[in-house]
Amino acid sequence: MSQDSEFLWYIPNQVVAGHRGDEVVADHNSLATLSAQAKAIEANGWKGALIGTGWGRPDTFTVGAALAARTDTFEPLIAARPGYWEPAQLATAVATLDQLSEGRVRLNIVSGKDDLAAYGDKEGDQAQRYARTKEFMQLLRRLWTEESVTYRGEYFQVTESTVVPRLPARGNRRHPRLYFGGASAAAEQVAATEADVQLFWGEPLADIAERISRLKKLSATSERALPPLEFGLRITTVVRDTSEQAWADAEAKLEAMASGAGGIWHDHRRVVAVGQQRLFDLQSRGDVLDDNLYTRPGKFGGGGAGTTWLVGSAEEVARSLRKYEALGVSHFILSDTPYLREIERQGQTLLPLMRK
Repeated sequence: MSQDSEFLWYIPNQVVAGHRGDEVVADHNSLATLSAQAKAIEANGWKGALIGTGWGRPDTFTVGAALAARTDTFEPLIAARPGYWEPAQLATAVATLDQLSEGRVRLNIVSGKDDLAAYGDKEGDQAQRYARTKEFMQLLRRLWTEESVTYRGEYFQVTESTVVPRLPARGNRRHPRLYFGGASAAAEQVAATEADVQLFWGEPLADIAERISRLKKLSATSERALPPLEFGLRITTVVRDTSEQAWADAEAKLEAMASGAGGIWHDHRRVVAVGQQRLFDLQSRGDVLDDNLYTRPGKFGGGGAGTTWLVGSAEEVARSLRKYEALGVSHFILSDTPYLREIERQGQTLLPLMRK
């Protein structure tokens, strides 16, 4: 593992139990259960966790704040949407939590489709959606790094706005990192100019290499005035003691998906975005790509990071992750279910191999 590579887990933040085959228990989304996961994350070598967002889920920022308060080193990667939040409100909330947690907050800006009308938001076409996102990210940075900000954008405006508490510099960190996803041309243009970390879902190595190359070129030819764009991978990792056991368990999960059991498996399938469609299209190229990238879950309801899985022993999955690392990926967000058990298993078997 390179010195700069970081490993985060995933906390689903779902009202309905059994997310992606997780154990179905009555208190699956209680503070005690989620805190147990967050504490296991920090005890087993993970930096923190991405917390899912979307209308119909508990409020992600509230969950992130609660878990930060219950832990010592856990870093919540809080997903947030323009439109659900106004920039100045989010900038203030993040600055407050970052100060209270002593610099542990990360932010994932999400622009995908949502039930906008339910919370009084509206959007136009894809170009408009990402133009709004670009303004949102620009204004967040200005509010965190400048005082008395006046901004007159097409979508957002503030007058003499100063966010308090002010964010102190922590080494090279001036403010929480902005993670961003999206595979369309409009999304990649926003990432190239405004994101700190571009997140990919589990595509084959050659596809990720091609996207990294294109994003670097876009960054070089855009008005980017930030440090170089970094890259991350969000993927399901089915890790077991042996390759045979991993594939047997993967097939058992697939059977549960095909039968409709196992809770929510397709929370990204309501609207198929460009990035999700890229994952579905991989099925036509084979059930297993590269060494152990399993594409069949997408046939049975897998969505988002549940569409493709890396399957194998800890050594095999580590070998695959190192190949992504060699391409320039330095942020990894992994998961498998049951979440708590896999936090511990992969923290104790996979992460030590990545640190060799």
